[in-house]
Amino acid sequence: MTMSVPEGGSGSRGKEEESEDESEILEESPCGRWQKRKEQVSQGNVPGIETASLAMDTEEGVEVVWNEVQFSDKKVFKTLEDRIKEMFDNLMQVDHPNIVKFHKYWLDTKESRARVIFITEYMSSGSLKQFLKKTKKNHKTMNVKAWKRWCTQILSALNYLHSCDPPIIHGNLTCDNIFIQHNGLIKIGSVWHRLFVSVFPDAVHGKVRHHRDDLRNIHFFAPEYGLAEDDYAIDIFSFGICALEMAVLEIQANGDAMVSKEAIAHAGDSLEDPLMREFTQSCVRLEAKKRPTAHDLLFHRVLFEVHSLKLLAAHCFINNQYLFPENCVEEKTKSFDPNGIMAEIKHADRPGVQLKYSHVSPLELDKFLEDVKNGIYPLMNFASHRPHPVPRALSLSQEHMETVKTPTPEPQEMETRKVVQMHCNLESNEEGTRSHLSLFLKMDDKLHRQLSCDVLPTDSPKDLANELVHYAFISEEDCEKLTGFLEEALGKHWGRTSDSPGTTTVLAH
Repeated sequence: MTMSVPEGGSGSRGKEEESEDESEILEESPCGRWQKRKEQVSQGNVPGIETASLAMDTEEGVEVVWNEVQFSDKKVFKTLEDRIKEMFDNLMQVDHPNIVKFHKYWLDTKESRARVIFITEYMSSGSLKQFLKKTKKNHKTMNVKAWKRWCTQILSALNYLHSCDPPIIHGNLTCDNIFIQHNGLIKIGSVWHRLFVSVFPDAVHGKVRHHRDDLRNIHFFAPEYGLAEDDYAIDIFSFGICALEMAVLEIQANGDAMVSKEAIAHAGDSLEDPLMREFTQSCVRLEAKKRPTAHDLLFHRVLFEVHSLKLLAAHCFINNQYLFPENCVEEKTKSFDPNGIMAEIKHADRPGVQLKYSHVSPLELDKFLEDVKNGIYPLMNFASHRPHPVPRALSLSQEHMETVKTPTPEPQEMETRKVVQMHCNLESNEEGTRSHLSLFLKMDDKLHRQLSCDVLPTDSPKDLANELVHYAFISEEDCEKLTGFLEEALGKHWGRTSDSPGTTTVLAH
């Protein structure tokens, strides 16, 4: 795998001339949208490649990363072409706010060369590793709240990957390919690493490198890495080391190239908070089966920062913002009663929980809603988007999947409350190929439940209803009723969408 390298410049050239040289356009995408520059960037989000070229998205006016995979033999490339297309098509469906975005790809077989070019999101603010080094250099310590938010976002991304069908194992998570944006949003890169090291290692030009080749990063990899089929547990081990490094800023290697097991144990023991200590140590257990899943870790007590009621209310507001006037938050907060109740939970056998306006200042509320919108506070214990199919090469083998326990635990309880009212809203995308379903359920105890997911014309209403029963969102007795409701709603919506994309709203009592 090769990348074009900029020519070495003369030391006498001025900075302005050098900048102009780096911004020179070397190549354009077939559609003309993406323009490759001469400037090289170091991005850990590119699997198997240490450097990549900076490019410009001429439609959005933002910088992106231009990546190239060179194939040694054009004939071999032709035999893999259909498989390559299928895998990259599926890679474009991996969509999560805490995962570096894969924008576009195309194949180039002009003349004697064969290559795949793909465009990824440019993370200009730098990696987690760089941030930790700067923090330590300035003699500062890690902010505990920031540590909690970052851990939650990384786990949110891992939980998404592990919950895909079939599951994606990252297999290369280190502090070098976790990125921090200026607003505090965390994104993990190198999600497509397995595609290169597992499928095309002999076909690409040059050696496919990854962070395990670097002794400085060997401590991020689980003891069983490479000895058996990849499992969710290897990502949890890597995450545990990342979480530990975030907490202590650096795990000392004592002058050696490699970080020893003793250094890791010492760093864990140095944590003053017993919950942080237990949290990280559970991730790096030597026995893979004893490590928790990403889903389990998201509910660990140490990560509790925002009350779930407040978080749910914020997500409900963001998801339904189109229903409210543009400046409703600003107008509401101008004259609110400090003792007014924003939300509450009522209990029959004990006092309820109330969230009042006085608990949050207007400025803090605006900032919190903006953070929720940007994905900094993911909502994990309620409905989430159903995962997209992904390339088999990125996932566990079918044989191994049969022997591995799913990361999403089976529901321990079934819903017993009855649904007394149903209301759904379907909004199609511009192409009319996919729609977003928002389902509102009123239960017999007068509490409401809001669920949402993306749906395709091929999705079965019965399967959707059975899924809600399985995860204890509705009772089994309501399954048939909901199936009929969804059949009517989806039938009306797809019939209307075939003429022109739009929004469909259906209400049932």
